[in-house]
Amino acid sequence: MFKDKKLVCFDLDGTLIDSVGIWNQVDAALIQELSGIEVGLDQIQQQRDLQLKAFRHMPDPYLEYCGYLKDLYGFKPSKEEVKNRRYGISQHFLDHVIELKPQAELLIQALKQQGIQLALTTTTSLFNVQRYQDNNQKINQKISFDNDFAIILTRENVENIKPHPEVYLNALQHFEIEAKDCLIVEDSLIGVEAANNAGIDVVAIYDQYSAHEMDLIKAKADYFVEDFAGLIKLVN
Repeated sequence: MFKDKKLVCFDLDGTLIDSVGIWNQVDAALIQELSGIEVGLDQIQQQRDLQLKAFRHMPDPYLEYCGYLKDLYGFKPSKEEVKNRRYGISQHFLDHVIELKPQAELLIQALKQQGIQLALTTTTSLFNVQRYQDNNQKINQKISFDNDFAIILTRENVENIKPHPEVYLNALQHFEIEAKDCLIVEDSLIGVEAANNAGIDVVAIYDQYSAHEMDLIKAKADYFVEDFAGLIKLVN
């Protein structure tokens, strides 16, 4: 899998860090606060996945998602205010709750020892990445985004979010390599599809919040592993 690879690209949410379920809790708290309505976490995730995919060509898909929530649940604040409140609610989770997936740091170390370049390629914002690095000791005591990754590509670096391949094509261009020289690590269906659309081999790693799409993920990924321990064995 890693043989002859010059670059490995890592998704962030749900892949390197255990964060997808946290965003379900953030959105549940947001909806409860602004509308008084209680919504199930599974329903929230399905709504968010569908809307972000639908809004992927918009300048700010997350702003449009907040506008969708405003219309659906009858929020009084503007969608800009809803987005700001969403990030306000998320700060505690970003700083103190979200943590690295087990043994993710060991895979990063193993790949670096092999001389393979690493890229962080995520749909999340640079603000979130920097917040994890600066404030979250569950993450920053194990890895350093700035030191462990040769490049960090976030929402701000692309016009089109996944499943559009732009973020991965940008990574190839930055390192001046071909698709065959790269491997992508993803957890979600839209992430795997982005890799497919870029023509790059992709290994899907299990995340419980993508379980409802697991059959499709396995069908579209070139490789599948249950956890980082499985990937580390393949490096060594």
